Amino acid sequence: MTLDTPMTDNLPNLFRLGLKAFIVDLDGVVTHTASVHAKAWKDLFDAFLKQKAEAEGTAFVPFDLKDDYETFVDGKPRYDGVRSFLASRGVVLPDGTPNDPPDAPTVCGLGNQKNDRFNEVIERDGVTVFDTTVALIEEMRARGVKTAVVSSSKNCRPILERAGLMYLFEVMVDGVYAEQNHLPGKPAPDTYVRAADLLGVPVGEAAIVEDAIVGVASGRAGNFGYVIGVDRGVGHQALLEGGADIVVNDLGEFGLD
Repeated sequence: MTLDTPMTDNLPNLFRLGLKAFIVDLDGVVTHTASVHAKAWKDLFDAFLKQKAEAEGTAFVPFDLKDDYETFVDGKPRYDGVRSFLASRGVVLPDGTPNDPPDAPTVCGLGNQKNDRFNEVIERDGVTVFDTTVALIEEMRARGVKTAVVSSSKNCRPILERAGLMYLFEVMVDGVYAEQNHLPGKPAPDTYVRAADLLGVPVGEAAIVEDAIVGVASGRAGNFGYVIGVDRGVGHQALLEGGADIVVNDLGEFGLD
């Protein structure tokens, strides 16, 4: 099945597209946690870069919440994000192991430190959700469309449980599942393709929803029937160029009737 690609100023009724599966990213699509991730990354890298600059007598160039985050970190598995950003600054660290303490001078150590910072904020402030996304997924389920969540984060399950949203999804392919099953992270399509497989739906009859450039790129690489970008600050054009068929500011813009 091939879905027609609509013009971005003429949003379709999603229920007339013949979709059999609706597969969504977590952070920035279902929950507001993308901004928490971004802040945790900035705190981590700024502290690392400042210490490095002081030790070497060089200028401190802070982590940029837009360019650095969107280019090197957003949507990627945690340790891949560490490697990607450090490489952009010409820094190479040993990988270490996932069991490294958060103060270890390794890729895994930095990644674990970032995770601790993220969880501290979630524990303190809780999880807020995009109500329009929840409403759309509930309507999809009510009309017989299968649903799944795909996330690079290993915190996917605890976030959904804390928000009371586990009931929304028949399938969850998160960072824990990907690691256990040796699936490469976004922009590779493997995690999204696996979610469609677990739902028993061909990728051409499934839609994915992403707010990250690497996310829409994975949907396009996986030949999904419909790739929806949600612009939470990346920019419409960047998501379209990355692989989205259509970009909206919020999923509530789609018709439900």
